[in-house]
Amino acid sequence: MRTRHALTATAAAVATLALAACTSASQSAEGGGSASFDAATVAKDDAIAALVPAAVAQDGKLTVGSDLTYAPAEFVGADGKTPVGFDIEIATAMARLMGLEADIQSSTFDAIIPGVGTRYEVGVSSFTVTPERLEAVDMVTYINAGSQFAVATGNPDAVDPDDLCGLTIGVQTGTTQQDELEQTKTTCPADKPLTLLPYEKQADVTTNLVGGKVQAMYADSPVTAYAVGQADGKLELLGDIRDAAPEAVVVPHGDAEMAKAVRAALQKLMDDGTLTQILAGWGNEDSALSTSEISPQAD
Repeated sequence: MRTRHALTATAAAVATLALAACTSASQSAEGGGSASFDAATVAKDDAIAALVPAAVAQDGKLTVGSDLTYAPAEFVGADGKTPVGFDIEIATAMARLMGLEADIQSSTFDAIIPGVGTRYEVGVSSFTVTPERLEAVDMVTYINAGSQFAVATGNPDAVDPDDLCGLTIGVQTGTTQQDELEQTKTTCPADKPLTLLPYEKQADVTTNLVGGKVQAMYADSPVTAYAVGQADGKLELLGDIRDAAPEAVVVPHGDAEMAKAVRAALQKLMDDGTLTQILAGWGNEDSALSTSEISPQAD
């Protein structure tokens, strides 16, 4: 449930180390799911490949913009350089069906949508479908995800998800969670303001919750659950999953050919069980959709 310039390899490694430092755990997804999917099992589908625009297919690669700081969807593996996560596996499988190799390009989240159609051919980075995004790009759905809070274990500040005024909450910059909480801020009285601390990387949000700089964090439900699972008992989930909504692959606005090729690939991954298999490897199988849609109406 997010909106996200390219990180250097060093910066990506720093993002990895930041999460490891805050959780005392590897980025290998221990306790929160792990890669079990072999992309070599996915073969080119000639009918799907025929849908891919010639300009995309000509170099044999599908260039994918992704913010590699959002475990378990997309992040940097324990080696400090390899993109991993369920979105990375989905993008790789989608590319293979098209007869292409996925070229995952690390980017900050808020630079992906502006770069789709120029720097990137698609964006795969936990993008929730929203009316604002549909004005800029087309979106092809594949999973459902909601939002969820996490707090320090024992909830020492007695955080109530339904009454956030007076609290300091950490969010990732450009996410739908930030948008939601910006709206909540306007309802708080002047003597009891809601303070938002936005960070470019989700790992920094988690770090500052563990360190006590924020009293809660708010993120996509799979991301929050993963962070809690990696935090060595220092964090816990708070409240129910809220406002579940479709997430989608981002394609250039008005590029009907590319949207149809992406939809066909995602639908095949749904129909043959590959999508569920990928998500199950990360403990997230219940989020799989059964039908992929191009730019559905968003709330």
